[in-house]
Amino acid sequence: MVVDHEKIKKEINELLDQHSELDDAIERINEKIPFDQIKLQRLKKRKLVLKDEINKLKSKILPDIIA
Repeated sequence: MVVDHEKIKKEINELLDQHSELDDAIERINEKIPFDQIKLQRLKKRKLVLKDEINKLKSKILPDIIA
């Protein structure tokens, strides 16, 4: 169980790094004029997918709390 949590935390950190890198790439593309709208949309979509994956993994390590 602890090993699984550590593995999930490691994966979350890796995804957070990728998310941050995409954020930087999106910022660099926005600075260029004109910028590649299609590439920008792809990066933003990938960033959202990463965010969803991060949230799914976080939910696995957090206990369910029934209020």
